[in-house]
Formats: sequence, C-alpha cells, structure tokens
Amino acid sequence: MAIQNPWGTPYGGPPHPPPNIPAKDLRPRRIWYLVATLLGLVLAGAGVALIVVTVKNTMNSIDTSRAFSSGESQTFRLVEGETKAIYVSQSGTGRVDCRIPELRSGTLTQPDGSFRITINSRAWDRVFEVKPGSSGDYTLTCTSELPAQFALGDRPQVGSTISGIAAGVGCFLAALATAVTITVVTAVRRGRHRRRLVALSAPAPQWGPPPSGPAPGYPPGPAGPR
Repeated sequence: MAIQNPWGTPYGGPPHPPPNIPAKDLRPRRIWYLVATLLGLVLAGAGVALIVVTVKNTMNSIDTSRAFSSGESQTFRLVEGETKAIYVSQSGTGRVDCRIPELRSGTLTQPDGSFRITINSRAWDRVFEVKPGSSGDYTLTCTSELPAQFALGDRPQVGSTISGIAAGVGCFLAALATAVTITVVTAVRRGRHRRRLVALSAPAPQWGPPPSGPAPGYPPGPAGPR
C-alpha cells in the first residue's frame, strides 16, 4: 500500500495490479468437481436401483396371472414348510372365506396384521396364509360377499421391503452430502491457495524520496536574502 504525501501522489508510484493466477495452477485440481458430480450420480443411481428392485420384487410376489374370481377354484403347487399368502382384490370390504380341502384343519390361518399392495392400479389385500405339512398340488376355493379376485403369492417380507426402501433413500442422502462436501472443500482450499500465490507473487514496495519544492496549494515561505 502506497503512502500519500502532501502532493497527493503516492511514494513509489501507483500500486501494482494483483497477479493473474491461472486456474490450472491452483490446488486441489478442478477435477475434484467432476469427481463430486460422478460420485453423487453413482450413489443416486444406486438408490434408484435399490428402490426399483424392492418395489418390483414386492409386486412380483403375487401371481396375478393365475388370479380367479369369487366362487371359483384354482390348483396350486405348495411346498412343505413354505408359507404362502392368499390375496383378495375387491371394491369394498366384504366377508372373505377360503378353503383347501386337502389340508388339515389349522393349516390355513388369518394373519395378525394387514398388508396391501397395488399392482397396475389394483389393490390386493392379504387375507389368509397357508403352510402345508407336505408338498403337493392343492385346490384353493375362495368366496366373497362382493365381486372379487383372488390370487396366491409369497408371504410379504415387510422388514425387507422397508429396509430396501430405506437403503435407497440413504443412498440419495449420501449422494447429496458427498457431492456438496467435496465441492465446498475443493472451492475453499482453491481459494486459500490462490491467496497464498497472490501474496507470494506481490512485488516488494519501492519507496522513493519525496519530491522537493512546496506542495501544491501551500503558501510560499518568506523570501530569503538575495
């Protein structure tokens, strides 16, 4: 910083402009911005994949291709010890009854909680679960007070479904946090590096002697002897 003198001009001439630091000379390199973007996209993509797979597996857990109407029967292959669920799709809340004559009493039970899944704009509610004591082909007959469709599917894994969706959301949050953190840290460190380079490149001040003679606007001193 130049010091002003009474003549209104700084000693040593005008101040030097700050040096121009090329962006490629700063550290960390700008490639870290690209790394932040790519890493964020990868994590976000993983989150989308987890949610899609979880929802798809849940939707495929019901065999809607072999659905049958109320009062009809359908034969299914059941495996010993494997629990299957019976689902109903109806326009209201009607009393539902299902029977499998080949199974002993108590094998077909009502679940404690409710579970609903929507497939192609159609809601399916779990109404019964069946766990056969031996493998074989069994005939399932179901009726309802309302027009309804029935289907057999896998027992819903609520915990797995929630975990899959939560993991997907976690990936989204991780993508946001990672991208923002890398970008901010890179920008801050590059700014600090620029200031250090500017300070190192600044020329030393050149102090010159003050000019002689009276300052402009100052009254002349008394004339000396001639």
